[in-house]
Amino acid sequence: MFRSPVHACLIVIVMLSSAIAGCGRKPARAQTPIPPARIGSTEIGVASWYGVPYHGRRAASGEIYDMEKFTAAHRLLPFETWVQVTNLQNGKHVEVRITDRGPFVKGRIIDLSRAAARDIQMLGPGTAKVRITVIAAPSTQSLPELTGGDSALGTGSANYSVQAGAFAARERAEDLRARMAEVFGEARVLATDGTPPLWRVVVGRAIPLERANELAVRVREETGAARVIEEPVLRP
Repeated sequence: MFRSPVHACLIVIVMLSSAIAGCGRKPARAQTPIPPARIGSTEIGVASWYGVPYHGRRAASGEIYDMEKFTAAHRLLPFETWVQVTNLQNGKHVEVRITDRGPFVKGRIIDLSRAAARDIQMLGPGTAKVRITVIAAPSTQSLPELTGGDSALGTGSANYSVQAGAFAARERAEDLRARMAEVFGEARVLATDGTPPLWRVVVGRAIPLERANELAVRVREETGAARVIEEPVLRP
């Protein structure tokens, strides 16, 4: 059958090697999706924040990291989870969306964006002991978000304002109102109907649509988001 004993041995060795290699392969496993975080679950530890050079780079979720938006990195929580982060040293809190993975420093539990760190006064210290609480995603307004110089609404004769932000906690809205008032000279906190209400920070009062669009571009540079809204749509 074989030309020589040497040929027979070589063939046997090849056959055995193939069998061993085949046994060593493990079937591919489908990735198990991360279950959603339980609303109300908490975690206590040290928070840090990150900005440059990560600003403008792609986060682990795939979106581009913007250090002036209210986002954060966590090692385990699913992307798009919303959490309230409370600085246990001064009681200030901020609500952020998980978009990235980290921090990878022992003893730290969350990496905040620069905007979020500013809100709870931990930019200077760099770190702070915090409590993380998983919360429901905030409600969103049906109006589209302004992009560039495009108009967000029609060209009717009504007057307009610019929404700079919306918060479940009035304290956060008041903080942003004060910051917007410093930059633009005037800002208001208005509440939506509903229980509990959503607190919205509005800049400008009864201005033409063209001016509202221009103002929204400037507000966007300060907060990372802006919506042109028609007045009156909210109650004080």
